[in-house]
Amino acid sequence: MAAIHKINDGSGGKPRLDIQQAWWGMVGLGNGEREWTVEEKFEKIAEAGFTGIFGAIPAPEDQERWHRLLEQYKFSFGTHSFPYKREDIKPVLQAAKQFGAQYVNSQVMDSFVIGDDAVTLLHGLVEEAEAAGMPFMVETHRARVTQDLHRTVDYVKALPKLRLTIDFSHYVVAGEMGHSSLIEKAEPFFDELLRRTSGLHGRVSNGEQVQVDIGPDGQHGMVEHYLRWWTKGMAYWLLDAQPGDVLPFVSELGPPGYAITLESYRGGKAEISDRWQQAIVFKRLAEEAWRGAVR
Repeated sequence: MAAIHKINDGSGGKPRLDIQQAWWGMVGLGNGEREWTVEEKFEKIAEAGFTGIFGAIPAPEDQERWHRLLEQYKFSFGTHSFPYKREDIKPVLQAAKQFGAQYVNSQVMDSFVIGDDAVTLLHGLVEEAEAAGMPFMVETHRARVTQDLHRTVDYVKALPKLRLTIDFSHYVVAGEMGHSSLIEKAEPFFDELLRRTSGLHGRVSNGEQVQVDIGPDGQHGMVEHYLRWWTKGMAYWLLDAQPGDVLPFVSELGPPGYAITLESYRGGKAEISDRWQQAIVFKRLAEEAWRGAVR
């Protein structure tokens, strides 16, 4: 059975970018007096021009509400998982199919699983996704099987069917790649992983913090590197894309403690960034990267 590494909407249209907002990134966002309701969050995401949501499968009692809102706004939906062993992914794949999720993304647990054990685990997860007929990607993430850049390159070479959700913010911060010399050394390793792109997560780290404010126009000095990586990953994805194929890009800016905070004299904590406005900046950057990839 062939690996299902591309999402296809059945439309027969040109391969396209699907810019999703992370539901986790909506935690705590509101009007300054209260957090937005689920309905208000959907409305804000639609108004900003996102085309989907990435999050957990809703609880059974909430699924009718979610289906109604997803249909109302014509949103796609991707979901995540955190398997420790092959058997862990089976109920996730089943629940995702039943709910109508577009794909399953996995942060595979954990960073102490290495070498042949990691290859065996990843191979088993890919096989289960194939059997279920569900597009499946493994995320490049700290504290996971994919924590180490060098090991992840080895896994990709050992597993031709392994597809990735690219989030290099983890490798940049884990490797303290705030300097061009280190980034230059990492480029060939990044390139190996970008060739397996089936999704991307939007966040910028600077080698010291995993999530930094990049400014209202994305003027932070690290942005040029991430734009290059995203554009290259999208271009690789396009090389064998077929009509109807969809590439998800998730604006994934987390709440505290991903978001950097300042402690006030009253003991409270306030984010130094407007997380929602930053999410919209990442959407614009994804569109810019896509334009560069399709040229």
